[in-house]
Amino acid sequence: MPREYYPIFFDLNGRSVLVIGGGRLALEKVNGLLAAQACVTVVAPNLNEDLGDLHEAGQIEHLAREYQTGDMQDRALVMAADDDPAGNAALRADARAIGVPLNAADDPANCDFILPAVVRESPLTLAISTGGGSPAMARRVREELTEYLNAETSSLAELVAEVRTELRQQDKFAAIPSEAWQAAMDAQLRILLAQRRRPEAKTLLLSRLHAAASASDE
Repeated sequence: MPREYYPIFFDLNGRSVLVIGGGRLALEKVNGLLAAQACVTVVAPNLNEDLGDLHEAGQIEHLAREYQTGDMQDRALVMAADDDPAGNAALRADARAIGVPLNAADDPANCDFILPAVVRESPLTLAISTGGGSPAMARRVREELTEYLNAETSSLAELVAEVRTELRQQDKFAAIPSEAWQAAMDAQLRILLAQRRRPEAKTLLLSRLHAAASASDE
């Protein structure tokens, strides 16, 4: 039975992350970490061509040797990408000793956290997990969600974020119940965005939310 995990989004901007391994699995981890603007160090005797290119471009640091105890110190996260369950168990012991979360690729038993399948359609980021029980299923759902998300969905997310900030500045955000937000994002609003009538969409959304705030004050 898959484990129950606590889903979070981790802010890694400017934080140090260690990746152990220099092959395909390591590259997958590094690409995701760079997308999150982490400062990535890879420890491995050798890097594959793509990782080598990232190092040459100055996007990652490289410790050209095997992992050593102490390499995890002061890291926000550690990712083991060597496909070595026996080695992963030792790495997990090191990570637990200093309290740094560890992910071991395709080895849930030695993970403190697992990586979901991710859909990015800025500013939306969706994460899908089956608790490690069926990564293939998570990838299938990711593909379906990728097809569902489009420019209209992204425009709606950006508009809602903008309006949310304005309402906070006006001290009106707290007075709006969550169901009012859901009701306000209806087909009419989406049609206006699809027609690229963003000012009208914003006016409509604000009017609905102001009305909801006023009603809650009565």
